[in-house]
Amino acid sequence: MALSKPSEFLFDLVVSYMNNLYTSPLKTKAITSCTLAVFGNYISQKIQGIQEVDGDSLVAFGLFGLLFGGPVPHFFYKYIYRFTKNPIAVLAIERLLYTPLFQALSLYMISRFEGKLHEESVRHTKLLYLPILMANWKYLTILHFINIRYVPPMLKTLMVNMIGLIWVIYLAKQRASKNNKRRQV
Repeated sequence: MALSKPSEFLFDLVVSYMNNLYTSPLKTKAITSCTLAVFGNYISQKIQGIQEVDGDSLVAFGLFGLLFGGPVPHFFYKYIYRFTKNPIAVLAIERLLYTPLFQALSLYMISRFEGKLHEESVRHTKLLYLPILMANWKYLTILHFINIRYVPPMLKTLMVNMIGLIWVIYLAKQRASKNNKRRQV
């Protein structure tokens, strides 16, 4: 059965991931977030038709994923359920408190990891912050609600990773297009 080999590999990969998520959640989330951030940024660059891949951007997204993109949500979701188990309350706190703060952190730190100075990173963050935050609320709220309300606990991280990959592609594209507009002016 040659056709069963790819599905066996995929199944083994998911089982290994779930096992690592159970035994070393913080490390697994950090490494997964790093990998997805780099992959999402790479996809974004290819979608934009960029011929020469921007390695600085890949590294910046990867470092952010490793140091913040995995650990910060890990601790947020670990502790939020100690305060409330109500899905609507969790969603409200996640969307109205956590998301604005995390979005600002991500925009600023990615700029810093790209080698920009503090002043330039702040300027860049201010330029992108509101449009990115509004897009996040507009496009991702329903996906987060579905994840919080309907996805079984053992699969929530997997769902967040899928959402995260899509979001990284969007974020990288928006950042690149704003950078290109600023360079042309």
